[in-house]
Amino acid sequence: MKASNSWTVFKVIAEFVDGYERMNKIDPCVSIFGSARTKPDNPHYKLAERVAGLLVEEGYGIITGGGPGIMEAANKGAKESGGTSVGLNIDLPFEQGYNPYIDVDKVFNFNYFFIRKVMFVKYAQAFVVLPGGFGTMDELFEVLTLVQTKKIAKIPIVLMGTDFWKGMIEWIKGSLLEKYATISAHDLDLIPITDSPEDVVKIINDFYEAEELKPNLPY
Repeated sequence: MKASNSWTVFKVIAEFVDGYERMNKIDPCVSIFGSARTKPDNPHYKLAERVAGLLVEEGYGIITGGGPGIMEAANKGAKESGGTSVGLNIDLPFEQGYNPYIDVDKVFNFNYFFIRKVMFVKYAQAFVVLPGGFGTMDELFEVLTLVQTKKIAKIPIVLMGTDFWKGMIEWIKGSLLEKYATISAHDLDLIPITDSPEDVVKIINDFYEAEELKPNLPY
């Protein structure tokens, strides 16, 4: 057991070093989260593709989890608009396997979820979150926690898909804020919601009119 734990430490370090060295060479990016199960005929797939394309036109690259569904749509939008398309892939029992729209030199394969999540956060200048499952919720709330606790700087976090998110926002307001007071009112300002790709671009551009584009150090 002790020997196994020791070798695991080396494998973790190796993944961090490889990720940092390769991601350091990539220009400013936006991380897009969402379900791996979303089909190409789903409106949310089209939204992800459109918003990725618009963000590329503004000079951003796109980072996704590298898989199918929303991730594929975002990488497709980036690729077809001539922008940087990054995939942070991880092996999962069912739906994972990287999509064909990632730049060939920007396919990453991770063994550890926590290292992959560090790469999502450290090298993104904004986050766009579309409908998804437990993994998407995990990524969203980790980013919110990091901003809330000032472990990373405040950066744009935009939810897309009003129908999907409105129930969660109502619960956050009713339970976390009003009934139990476990968050502050201004915490809700961290997560604007829209169905418009153009609004997403505006939110991000407006934010960076007054802020410098840089990695989320020291995270």
